Amino acid sequence: MDSTPENEPGFDLGVQEPAQSASNGASYRVLARKYRPQSFEDLIGQEAMVRTLSNAFDTGRIAQAYVFTGVRGVGKTTTARILARALNYELPGEVDKPSIHLARPGIHCQAIMEGRHVDVMEIDAASHTGIDDVRAITDGARYAPVSARYKVYIVDEVHMLSEKAWNAFLKTLEEPPAHVKFMFATTEIRKVPVTVLSRCQRFDLRRVDADVLVRHLQTICEKEKVEVEADALGLIARAGEGSVRDSLSILDQAIAHSIGGTGAGKVGADEVRRMLGLADRARVIDLFQHLMAGDIAAAMAELKSQYDDGADPEIVLTELAEFVHFVTRVKVVREAADDLSFSETERNRGRDFAAKLSHRVLTRAWQMLMKGIEEVARSPKPFASADMVLVRIAYAADLPTPDEALRMLADGGAAAAARPAGNGNGDGRWLPRPGCSRLPCRTAHRSPCRRRRPAARPSPASSSAPSRRSSPMPARSATSASRRRSNATCIWCAARTAASTFASPAWPRRPLPATCRRSSPTGPASAGWSPSPRRRASRPSASSRRRRRPTASAACARTRPSRR
Repeated sequence: MDSTPENEPGFDLGVQEPAQSASNGASYRVLARKYRPQSFEDLIGQEAMVRTLSNAFDTGRIAQAYVFTGVRGVGKTTTARILARALNYELPGEVDKPSIHLARPGIHCQAIMEGRHVDVMEIDAASHTGIDDVRAITDGARYAPVSARYKVYIVDEVHMLSEKAWNAFLKTLEEPPAHVKFMFATTEIRKVPVTVLSRCQRFDLRRVDADVLVRHLQTICEKEKVEVEADALGLIARAGEGSVRDSLSILDQAIAHSIGGTGAGKVGADEVRRMLGLADRARVIDLFQHLMAGDIAAAMAELKSQYDDGADPEIVLTELAEFVHFVTRVKVVREAADDLSFSETERNRGRDFAAKLSHRVLTRAWQMLMKGIEEVARSPKPFASADMVLVRIAYAADLPTPDEALRMLADGGAAAAARPAGNGNGDGRWLPRPGCSRLPCRTAHRSPCRRRRPAARPSPASSSAPSRRSSPMPARSATSASRRRSNATCIWCAARTAASTFASPAWPRRPLPATCRRSSPTGPASAGWSPSPRRRASRPSASSRRRRRPTASAACARTRPSRR
């Protein structure tokens, strides 16, 4: 057996890794390969799948085909290799059947985990997509294994197979020989035909939680004898987004960035933040505090300071949205404040904000940030766009919610006067003045619905000029015209009317508010008149129909001369 460092196993097979020389870079293995899981006990964050497979092996209910799906770096191909090792696990004189208890390396374990066993074939479906490749698999499946107990086919990125290749797989997949097992791994399970999924046992590998990743990274740093700050591990775990391989790759990069060639040093949070291009979390929290206080000037100054220090405006807003989400989670589930991926400062200040801010304020800030991040990403001037997003959020922090606005309109300002200023984070500039019956109206008129009605047009009968018609139509009354014009009110008074109308469960008809001053047959609206429901227009009399001239069609109007 080759004993070069490239072929040496990870920490689970009992072989110690020799000391690496700094000058010999060819012998170095990255952390993602060096600490690749070798047994089911080493898999982190996949307890449900491990339990199912353990029970299946204990009871002898081993399926003929498995499909593993999930995001990148959560252990799909690694799980397939471990399962192939468990199927062919053998210790002479001790174990002669499939087992998941892989405490000691078996006679086939080393070759299987390194991908060089003759009976465990790993195929990349991204480069072998045709029907000829699948035909080679089905033809080889008829022959018995050479040395192992089962012949195992591991097909990675199986969703890349063509339609004809899938059709060639179906019969063999449904009734394979007793000595053959199939294992598929894919990141896009929706592209796999349902006829194939129905023939396999499916396992969805979930993202690894951030606190689990932090503990796993801390264990690896202890084995590597590297000193890393806890906040730096939290940043790496959040940047990995639940992927173990991504987190280990970032950790490997952070060690090379911070320690350097001397081998001495410490991986700090500031170095990791600069390496990843992230914004300072403490300054992001300060920015959030300025926004919730409605202090637009301080918020814009903080964003400008971070921009001058090299922070990307889009990343600043993304970090701000992540903190809003964290505060919302802490408000709903208090145990979320114990997440180790966040620093102690973030957890403490998150608890304070969760106790002071309401769900409506946090939800509104989240929605505006999501919209603002898209605008900043598409804008030719990201800093200016981010500045305007902060202005909108800070201005909205002092505005009432829609239900509060309707309640204020219904109560005529009484509830607004009793309500504390703002939402606990502003100076209450949105509140109306005492005695005011509306919010600041943004229509053209200054006072509420006091529009000047134009004078009624004189009827044709009272005009001194002779009419061209011998028998004119009856003139419309000025009262009905003014009634139609008075129905056009501003949105604030319309909301006030709706709030007062629907306040009672029975929805009784109430007099219109005196501020609208609508005209009516008997006087202003304050006199108790309310508009009657619209009635169907009465049919004109026979004499009126006879006096009307027939209307020519559009085609006849162009050809016939007009009669005077």
